[in-house]
Order: sequence, then C-alpha cells, then structure tokens
Amino acid sequence: MTRTISAVILSVVAVASTNAVPGFAQTPTEADYYRLIPYDIPAYINLEAGGIELMPDGKLAVSTRRGDIYMIDEPFADPPTSVRWTPFAKGLHEVLGIHAVGDWLYATQRCELTRLKDEDGDGKADLFETVNDDWEITGDYHEYAFGSPPDAEGNIWVVLCLTGSFNSNAPYRGWCVRITPDGKLLPTCSGIRSPGGIAMNAAGDVFYTDNQGPWNGTCSLKHLKPGSFQGHPGGNNWYDITDGAIGPRPTEPQSESRMMVEAKKIPELEPPAVYFPYQKMGQSASGIACDTTGGKFGPFEGQLFVGDQTHSTVMRVFLEQVNGHYQGACFPFRAGFGSGSLSLKMTDNGLFVGGTNRGWGSRGNKPYSLDRLVWTGKVPFEIHEMRAKPDGFELTFTHEVDSKSAADVASYELQTYAYIYQASYGSPEVDHTKPTITRAEVAADKRSVRLFIDGLQEGHVHELHLLGIQSRQGMPLLHQEAYYTLNYIPAS
Repeated sequence: MTRTISAVILSVVAVASTNAVPGFAQTPTEADYYRLIPYDIPAYINLEAGGIELMPDGKLAVSTRRGDIYMIDEPFADPPTSVRWTPFAKGLHEVLGIHAVGDWLYATQRCELTRLKDEDGDGKADLFETVNDDWEITGDYHEYAFGSPPDAEGNIWVVLCLTGSFNSNAPYRGWCVRITPDGKLLPTCSGIRSPGGIAMNAAGDVFYTDNQGPWNGTCSLKHLKPGSFQGHPGGNNWYDITDGAIGPRPTEPQSESRMMVEAKKIPELEPPAVYFPYQKMGQSASGIACDTTGGKFGPFEGQLFVGDQTHSTVMRVFLEQVNGHYQGACFPFRAGFGSGSLSLKMTDNGLFVGGTNRGWGSRGNKPYSLDRLVWTGKVPFEIHEMRAKPDGFELTFTHEVDSKSAADVASYELQTYAYIYQASYGSPEVDHTKPTITRAEVAADKRSVRLFIDGLQEGHVHELHLLGIQSRQGMPLLHQEAYYTLNYIPAS
C-alpha cells in the first residue's frame, strides 16, 4: 500500500530519534559539515564588505561600501585571533568588487573602474588610475555597480543598477558593460534592475543576481549572454548611444504576461536561469562564488554558491544547459552568518562571506561581519544534482540511497508555479499545478533516482520535497527541498 506523506515524516523522525547516523551523536546539522569561523572586526572599522580578494602575497583584501580597502594578514588562521587589519586605501566610492591583476588591485566603484598599486612598498596604495568612467551616476543612493573578476580576455564585467532601482536617469544605468584591459567600455546586455553580485561559472560564463521588484517577480540568477535583454526595459533608451554594438533595441515586453510567453516573442530576452522562490529561499540575492577547488570544499565541484542578504544565508545552485540556455535548481546550503550575506569569495581554504545589514536589515544581527565557511571533511547526504528530462527529472545524491524509500513515490511531493512578468513590484506565486509522480526508479549504483512525471510545466518553478528519502545507512537528507526552474523541457 502507498504510504502517506505524514507516515513518511514519522518514519524519518523515528530514524532520527535512534541516533543511528554513523559518526554522529545525534541527527547532523549544517554545522557538522560546514563550520563557520567568524572574524573579530576592529571597532574602528565599519566593514560592510562589498568585495573580497585573495592577494598574490597571501593577504586578504576586503573593500567596504564606505569606500575603504583593508588588507588582512594571516587570513586563514584558525581561530583568527592573530590577524592584523591594515588600511590599504580610503576615500573611494562604495567598492562592490575587487580583483588582483598582477601588481594592481582593480576596484569597481559606483562611478568608475579604478586600479590601485602600492609602489613604495609601505602597504598602502599610492597610485590610483581611472580605467573607465564612461557610465554615469545621478547621486541616487541605489545606483550600485558590481564588478566581476577578469574573464578569459581580461575584461571586467560591471552590472549597473537602475536609478532608484526603477528608472534609468544616467547612461548605461540598467546595463551590463565590459571594460577591456585597455579601458574601453563595451555595452554587453540591457535589462538589469538591481544586481547583488556577479561572477563566472566553471566554464567562464558570467552570471549575476537580480532582485525582486518591477519586471522581477522574485530574486533570480541570470546568465549575462552578450547581446541579451535581461528583462527590465527601464534602461533600453540607452540603445541609442551604443551605435548598434549589440543589435537593435528589443521589443517592449507586455506587462502582466509570463516570462516564457514573452521570451518566445522577444528573441533577445534571456529568461532567468534560476528563480529563488521568495521567502522560501531568501529575499535579497547577493554575491556569487563557484567551487573550483577540486574537492577541497566538499562534493559540489563546479556548482555555484549564492548569498542572500536578508536571510543571512548561502544557497547552492546546480546549472545545466537545455536548448542552448542555462537553467537549473537551487537548494538551501548554510545559514547562520553574522550579518546579511553580501560578498562571497571561494578559496582552497574555504568560502569567505562578507555581510552587512545596512538598508534592509538581516537575520544575522551584527551591523557587518566577515565569516569563513570551511568543510569539515564529512560529506552531507544531499541532492547533488537535479537534471530535467523530457518526462521528469533525474536526481543524483552524495550518498547511496535506501532503495525502498527512494523507489516509493510517496517519499516525494511536487508542485509548480510561475511568476507574473510585470511592471508592478514583484509577484505572488501564480498558475499553481500539482504534477503526478508516476514512478521512481533507483539506479543500480543507488546514487541516482529517475522520477517519471505527468504534467511538467514549461516556464514554472518545480518545487520538490523529498520527505521520505533516506540514505542506505538510514540518514535523512540534510536539506529536503529543491527548486528547479524549468524554462525549457528537453527533447531527449
């Protein structure tokens, strides 16, 4: 007889109550696998870390929203009681991205891309050069500029928030631009609203986070495909100054439509790769980091980690390409950071997360923070990947699954929904459906499960709960939720 979801939950609780998880005295938590190391910030520093970079000499550079850059000696000390904070530069304008290139430190300010150098060796920058200032500002508080690491050609990508996050009252506000090594600005994508971070995946493709608001039903991760329109038409008047560099101005989207309806009508419109369901996964998506550590950060090599400022968390993202477009799933990963997660930097010795609660508040109650997240060496039982299939999904896991629970369709609960693509602020979840999981097939190696589903919905988030799944050793999943953005259903 098919078990009910409530019976499955009771079964999982019963297993957990026996403390039967090998190597743990009780049911494990996030901290058993990924340990937080907080840094004591000197009282005279208002950190609000907008950028983090590991320098060639082993120091950690941290920039602030208040325009300062500090160097931290011995950043990997554990505990970090011996670290020394040294001012490197002051008087800059809201630095939201720093990256070392040779002897230079490139800093993305609100008003320009600057490079700094310590020429006399005293530990402080004494040479400041403007690389590019071809975009403009009005003085509005919301005109953020986030800068990427250099791409394979040496270009730094900059995503520019709209004026007030609603309008574009200065050139290239609401755009992504690239700054070449010789300082030339290349218009790259339109349609930006309010970015929170920018970085590359393992393949070198560039992504940014955009936040809920007009034309953004919820926060999301978006692929900055050159020439694309990212969805907010507020800055599209600046096509007039591009001299056709990225093509003609896209057609205006129809408000109160749906993203994939409009994407089929507007060739330049690139749908979000991953939606972060509002409040369920966060409320203010921020910095991005890719795991390229070769296994030093655990079993998620090649996946992206994304911060959320309001919830003070880091989420995990798996991406794949379907029909030439990125899409994929997001999963909870780690909560409990000291302030609102803003900037992320992956290193071979852990993930640095800089935080601030300025402006929007955060679950982390400190005004600002710097934490390092390190893998303990224990592998959590998690969904590793979630891939779309023509008739369902394929899930892989970090441990072998218990065949009986994984093959039971009652162990899974699935619903779908979309967001209104509209000029109004945000969107509720709409167009709900409940597809039927008809079969769950466990692979011979017990590391993957194929879910066969009637009623997949193109353009919908597919919210999957795996309430009854256990590992072969009887361990419950550390996180039982997955949210897959199914923009395109693969043909095979």
